[in-house]
Amino acid sequence: MMLAALESLQADPNTQVILLVSKPPAEAVARKVLEQVAKSDKPSVVCLLGGEIAELASPNHKIARTLEEAASLAASFALAGVMPGESYPAGMGGLTVDPVSLRRHLAPGQRYLRGLFSGGTLCYEAQVIWRDLVSKPVQSNAPLDPSHQLPDSNRSQGHSAVDLGEEEFTVGRPHPMIDNDLRIRRLIQEAGDPEVAVLMLDVVLGYGAHPDPAGELVPAIQRARRLASDGGRGLLVIASVTGTEEDPQRLSAQVQALERGGVIVCPSNAAAARLAAALVV
Repeated sequence: MMLAALESLQADPNTQVILLVSKPPAEAVARKVLEQVAKSDKPSVVCLLGGEIAELASPNHKIARTLEEAASLAASFALAGVMPGESYPAGMGGLTVDPVSLRRHLAPGQRYLRGLFSGGTLCYEAQVIWRDLVSKPVQSNAPLDPSHQLPDSNRSQGHSAVDLGEEEFTVGRPHPMIDNDLRIRRLIQEAGDPEVAVLMLDVVLGYGAHPDPAGELVPAIQRARRLASDGGRGLLVIASVTGTEEDPQRLSAQVQALERGGVIVCPSNAAAARLAAALVV
């Protein structure tokens, strides 16, 4: 289906720029897709999350490592009419808060980050970023590297990124984008670990998502922070919100509700991942 869509867009005179996004594919599949990309000079940005891919031969084709980078490259070309010379425009996605001042809220033994994701794509993107920035491997139930498989998906250890949208969690229950119950329970569980410094969450809006995710998550986040405080620790909670003002939950309303609840809201999942890494280095 990726090849069929790609061929159709390459032939469409009204398509100016093509952006391909995928979870980590098999090497043979990635090769087929890249071969098709190379058959056309139409500007294309390829983001195969976690895939180690050499740059394509054509100057009109770019490889992006993250969703954030892919969106920036594609938008830059569409607006400017030329592919930017740099693989990633300088200054994009910088941290909006000072990690040093935030670390002062943590006790000496707090050293781990825990990502609780409602889906695999943002979980993979965070792992791509953490692979470069975090000294110890990040374990996951959906790892980029099979050697970093979390032994028990129900129990984090060390740095962990958990995709709560995996089938092991969703069989017989609503998806975590719709029902936050499972993530709330996991949030409280992680807050009870004295070595946890940072919790990172993704909040996804839209017609197929919870009607008010912040309204359900904020009381649980406040409870988690009280649990850590009662143990003489701080707990930093970072989130990104994927959505728009046109979504029924309204992007600005969700961001404001989370911030009122003490959550540090970053402009993208990638920015949140970078901040989380900066707090545990």
